[in-house]
Amino acid sequence: MNHDLNQKIYVAGHRGMVGSAIVRNLQAQGFQNIVFRTHAELDLTNQVQVAKFFEQEKPDQVYLAAAKVGGIHANNTYPAEFIYDNLMVQNNVIHQAFLSGVKKLLFLGSSCIYPRLAIPPMSEDVLLTGKLEPTNEPYAIAKIAGIKMCESYNRQYRDSHGVDYRSVMPTNLYGPGDNYHPENSHVIPALIRRFHEAKVANAPDVMIWGTGAPKREFLFVDDMAAASVFVMHLDKKIYDSQTQPMQSHLNVGYGSDVAIADLAKAVSEAVGYSGKISFDSTKPDGSPRKWMDSGRLNQLGWLPTVNLAQGLAKAYQGFLATLPT
Repeated sequence: MNHDLNQKIYVAGHRGMVGSAIVRNLQAQGFQNIVFRTHAELDLTNQVQVAKFFEQEKPDQVYLAAAKVGGIHANNTYPAEFIYDNLMVQNNVIHQAFLSGVKKLLFLGSSCIYPRLAIPPMSEDVLLTGKLEPTNEPYAIAKIAGIKMCESYNRQYRDSHGVDYRSVMPTNLYGPGDNYHPENSHVIPALIRRFHEAKVANAPDVMIWGTGAPKREFLFVDDMAAASVFVMHLDKKIYDSQTQPMQSHLNVGYGSDVAIADLAKAVSEAVGYSGKISFDSTKPDGSPRKWMDSGRLNQLGWLPTVNLAQGLAKAYQGFLATLPT
């Protein structure tokens, strides 16, 4: 692995859950020349602003963790914003990185790129083999475009410009810096908030949508950050051993999944809620199972280190830190 600690590294989306975890990981490894901009300082959907930033900073590496994200409600309510904003951010950052001479870039996607009926565990080669989940199709389409953009720049400019743009596809992430909005959050932060509020209110019961039977895979965000830095610094020949020119992304998952009922119990324990958990089976369950095959990345030498109980405890502390004092 190349660990030139003097490299200038741009982390796009450094205030988000994943981007902030990547910054923590880089700093822990001794990388100090890290640049970032807030949204107020740099609108990544604005091509002129992004071009000016890259001309001025000329980073050596780019982690593209900036994205407009949200749960089912947000994806269903704002589909135009999800496809436009994400496509514009990706197009601008990847293209301007190339124009400014950036050789190494890591694009972060999402497990929703895979067909909704893909058989778990989902391997990288099921991409574009079936229809996407309708509720987050605009977001998924944008992420697929990001993967293909990196691949296309590699295919056209690898030999002439030394371009090496890689993509990683995380499973469901959680941890410090998550979004705990009551409507627009994902399942773990939503459960943390609900169980915390129930504990504070001394509520006797918390009702969860669905039967509790569906299974989902979850990865602690600092494990995702470690995987991102690991993949960025892999020797090109080693990375190529598990990828192909037109299938170059790698899955990043925990390696196993958990039933929503068991997840709810684990979250309640992490929060310290001792009331009853019940399930409203009249509400939809969604896909019965979502679980990715991370075997290719595991063969390259990366494994997760934070189990669900440990991760939920850290996530709850992160949630408490967001509350007004």
